[in-house]
Amino acid sequence: MSGLSVDSVLALRQSILQRNSAIQDVAKSAAVGDAAPAAAGGADFAEAMRSAIQGVNSLQANSSAASAAFERGETTDIAAVMLTRQQASVGFETTLQVRNKLLSAYKDIMSMPV
Repeated sequence: MSGLSVDSVLALRQSILQRNSAIQDVAKSAAVGDAAPAAAGGADFAEAMRSAIQGVNSLQANSSAASAAFERGETTDIAAVMLTRQQASVGFETTLQVRNKLLSAYKDIMSMPV
């Protein structure tokens, strides 16, 4: 049998059982704990959304500033202006699609029978 012995199989089994026990201990401690970890997870999501929206806002501000600078004649690099405008547009469209998916998921959850 290509290098498999009874001892190696038993050692592998023991390793798997130890890992399984460790995972169950972690799951039990999380279940016994209070709702603070769940709230922290919610805060992480809210913070991620807030930072994403702020990122899109800064892209749009940069786009507006670049367009205004081009209109005033302060810059002649139309490619850079168009690139910043396109980045802002893609960021906004992505944010819009995420919002639509979140609203759709919320409606689906609210329409589920209890």
